Amino acid sequence: MFNVASVAIGVIAFIASLVAFLPLLGWANWFLIPVALIGLILGVMSRSTAGRNLNIVVLIICALRLMLGGGIF
Repeated sequence: MFNVASVAIGVIAFIASLVAFLPLLGWANWFLIPVALIGLILGVMSRSTAGRNLNIVVLIICALRLMLGGGIF
């Protein structure tokens, strides 16, 4: 059950992170990182690794976008 919730959160966060790649919408990554962290926590609590891995990818994408846009460092 945790894996299904984790994958659902990960898919929603991934789609939103694709929207956040548009210019002037990079600030949305600051809201997507905590959402992906919640999905990651749910993924860690499940036996399957699909949700965990998806949320790790979303976290990396959001962090890279913030670094490219000057939001981090």
